[in-house]
Amino acid sequence: MRNFNVKDRHRLVMVVTLFAWILLGAASGRSQEGAGPEWRHYGGDSGGSRYSPLTQINRTNVTELKVAWIFHTGDLPADTMNATFECTPLVVEGVMYLSTPFSKVIALEAETGKMLWTFDPKLDGSYGFVNRGVAFWQDKTERRIFLATSDGRLFALDAHNGTPVSRFGNKGWIDLKTGMVPAGSERSYGVTSPPLVYQDLVMTGSIVPDSLPQGPSGDVRAFDARTGQMIWRFHSVPHPGEFGHDTWESGAWRDRGGTNVWAPLSCDERRGIVYLPLTSASPDRYGGDRKGSNLFADSLVALNAKTGKRIWHYQIVHHDLWDFDLPAQPNLITLQRNGVSVPAVAQVTKMGLTFIFNRLTGKPLFDIEERAVPPSEVPGEVAWPTQPFPVKPPPLARLSMTPEDLTDVTPESRAECSQILKDAVLGKAYQPPGLRPTIIFPGTMGGANWGGAAYDPISNLLFVNSQDTAQLIQMTRAREGSEVPFVPRGSGYGRFWDSRNYPCQKPPWGTLTAIDLSKGSFHWQVPLGIVEELVAKGIPPTGTSNVGGSIVTAGGLVFIGATNDRRFRAFDKDTGKELWVTTLEASAHATPMTFMGARTGKQYVVIAAGGGSRYNKTHNDALVAFALFPEGQSRAARVRGRREVRVISEGPGREPRDLKQVKPRAQPVSFSHLQHDLLGLECRSCHPGNESGEILTIPGTTECMSCHATIRTESASVRRLARFHQSKQPVPWVRLYRLPGFVFFSHQKHANDGIECATCHGPAGSRDVLWQEKEISMEACVSCHKSRQASVECGLCHDMEH
Repeated sequence: MRNFNVKDRHRLVMVVTLFAWILLGAASGRSQEGAGPEWRHYGGDSGGSRYSPLTQINRTNVTELKVAWIFHTGDLPADTMNATFECTPLVVEGVMYLSTPFSKVIALEAETGKMLWTFDPKLDGSYGFVNRGVAFWQDKTERRIFLATSDGRLFALDAHNGTPVSRFGNKGWIDLKTGMVPAGSERSYGVTSPPLVYQDLVMTGSIVPDSLPQGPSGDVRAFDARTGQMIWRFHSVPHPGEFGHDTWESGAWRDRGGTNVWAPLSCDERRGIVYLPLTSASPDRYGGDRKGSNLFADSLVALNAKTGKRIWHYQIVHHDLWDFDLPAQPNLITLQRNGVSVPAVAQVTKMGLTFIFNRLTGKPLFDIEERAVPPSEVPGEVAWPTQPFPVKPPPLARLSMTPEDLTDVTPESRAECSQILKDAVLGKAYQPPGLRPTIIFPGTMGGANWGGAAYDPISNLLFVNSQDTAQLIQMTRAREGSEVPFVPRGSGYGRFWDSRNYPCQKPPWGTLTAIDLSKGSFHWQVPLGIVEELVAKGIPPTGTSNVGGSIVTAGGLVFIGATNDRRFRAFDKDTGKELWVTTLEASAHATPMTFMGARTGKQYVVIAAGGGSRYNKTHNDALVAFALFPEGQSRAARVRGRREVRVISEGPGREPRDLKQVKPRAQPVSFSHLQHDLLGLECRSCHPGNESGEILTIPGTTECMSCHATIRTESASVRRLARFHQSKQPVPWVRLYRLPGFVFFSHQKHANDGIECATCHGPAGSRDVLWQEKEISMEACVSCHKSRQASVECGLCHDMEH
């Protein structure tokens, strides 16, 4: 039996993983669920499962995770900007595509973090600076990246180089605001979630203002992925003659704002159905001018993906007065009923409720009860008398509280919260905002929020992170001339917490829950996150505010950042036990992803750690990749400044070694490859071939100083180099690689075969100081040649005639 080298083993891992994934899909009928070895969709797959079949990182070794690389985008907001780094990257055939808060797109080498290209749409104003990712499309001849921006444009970019595709729309982009903003309106229109690609269609929702009755339309549209031509438009507020139009008071539908989809869409690709999680109608706190249930606000709507025609819908909140948008991508799941697999869809909500439907018919798969809820005391308002409550699963978050639930984490917090509570009304579930300060559970951030849920098709568990932060709201009469008679006092987004942002009810304040979808019950629920000051006082983990989501893997792990404590965690998916935790540069208010590197054979887990959000003022721009580095094999590297980062890649002849054996070599002149790389210099700029093109050379002091004569850099290194030049003495560089005299090596032949410099010399352009990275033994060279099916004839490297 042949001996397998490292590259062979890596390929074997990829083949076995792919084969197992294909078998899983064939055996279970779940071909859509899961990301496979790549991550081609925001939610892992078009159904938003956020499931990966990869097992290299698992319960037994997750503690060996270390940073593989960190990439800083350089896209940091000013302190006053509403900007957060919430992106979940895609990985397609070794390339990672991500977006920044300012809608820039960056392509990286997925296994090294090396920048390949970047595209800047140059935003022209914005509703807010958020962009959660991009979408990928391909046909037999080309590949495109679709970017929807927060200022309302849709770009089609060439996936190879990031340039706009001239055949799409107006030389690469279309204006999504066209036909969506009423005449004379100055109100904003944008997109924060990635588009959805289905076959040759690209579909987008939007984010629009929701404080005034009229405004930009929340309709969902589909465009031709090749040309940008609009194919269909679904009226989220039904027009006359359309289903649901009668749920609006006469004339109230016209130019109605809100009722948009700002979360990602989901698609059942096999059946051609797209699922829309719609939001509240505007204004979102007063509905006196829109009496009725207001379809399709706060509804889960299933459409024919090719035509945009409604198949079914279910309204989850009637006549919304709380801003209880459906904030998360629907999860396409499969339930077993009487031995039959039932295609289903799960929708988590800000209210902390989980609704589960047959995805083909819209029939609830657990009973839903219409329960009476409190009326409104605001003049002119007519609150809907009932709201839907699923009998199963139980609520993820509390729906109300009593005075006995007041916090006792510290005496100071209890005193502050008691003072707030003294003048407020403790509302019941779906208590309408009143004329007195009203405490409503949950608040506008949930319950669940845009982080949504992750679905494990093996255990049939749904993992949802949620928080318990109530809203404190009071309606007041608007000033004369306003478009609505009553508005929220202040911003309308008051939180029921103390001056340190500790929620005013007893913990837990944030949880991670595993829902058993077969039973409709909790499999486990644990606090998610810590408050460091409270832990220091001996108070057990309370859970904390969290924004972002989770992923689940076949390795038995749930990965999640989200928490406002700068932690990134891995939990045992079966027990909820925290198995691994690390601290990041900033809180990771994003959803992670994972993929298998084809070159290294490593599984990577990647998370955006941007801080910000509504809970802290610390901003960062770090994208962090983790991989397994067993003891003594760590090759982790950190970013310097806002530069691209590369780490030691691995491959034949570059197997992991003890770090003690790869110490940097001191040189007579401190030379930084990193600084020269940042100037755009390529390897051959300083290391040209000799006359035969076989051997690369090191530049002399004349070549160095001729360049520095025009690029004046006053540093100790340059002055030392100048002294060597003036004395006409060569610099005694310390060689890192020295081949025996009987070995011949041609750089030219390797370059002609597409072998990059970094394959043998590592990412020199990301380092100030270098070391020998590739073993140059005969075994290493032969191993590499075999893996690439290159010749291993002795005469190739040795002169056999002498």
